[in-house]
Amino acid sequence: MQVDALALALRPRSMMEASDLGVRLVQSRAGSVWRSFLPLYLVVVAVALATVEIAGWLPPVIIFWLKPWLDRSLLFVHSRAVFGEDTRFADLWRARHQVWWRQLLPTLTLRRLSPWRSFTQPAYQLEGQHGAALRKRRAQLLRGKRGVAGAVHVAFAHLEMIFILALFALAVWFAPDGDGASVFQLLRGEEGVLPSLLYAIAYAAVVALVEPFYVAA
Repeated sequence: MQVDALALALRPRSMMEASDLGVRLVQSRAGSVWRSFLPLYLVVVAVALATVEIAGWLPPVIIFWLKPWLDRSLLFVHSRAVFGEDTRFADLWRARHQVWWRQLLPTLTLRRLSPWRSFTQPAYQLEGQHGAALRKRRAQLLRGKRGVAGAVHVAFAHLEMIFILALFALAVWFAPDGDGASVFQLLRGEEGVLPSLLYAIAYAAVVALVEPFYVAA
């Protein structure tokens, strides 16, 4: 790693300050982040939404389960942003074998439910270590930091929930006069697959907004 090429000030930071720095990084590179991430994400969302008639709960579950895989693309973009480099989807496409397919099975199985999966992901994806060296590095990263890393995970999970509830609240509040109750009845699930589709679209939209910040934090 070329330390002198870093676009960030390299100094000791607390975990919370470092998380805030990640959020600021996304804000400063927003165009690069979503320009690279959205093409891939929209394909995943389209495939997920196509399963709504199989089961109404299936689209959000697919998006939820694929988050760690999607996070690999975001980490790729963020790792370049740290060095002041913009990223386009073409850059992600060229690195697809390493970013998308490397360690695919453990990414979607053993590591899927880890509360600090995004915190340890750089060790798996960027540092190039294997075996005992990788296990030692992961243990070093987590030593004394599991609580804060888990807390950031929980904070962003609650943020997703708040945004989803806010979207549906806005739909009811801004309904034309007299239609608020009808919108509420629709969201309660009395109109076939449409409520499930609306919930899935809302969840997908919120993930598209929040997930880049979560990975960076």
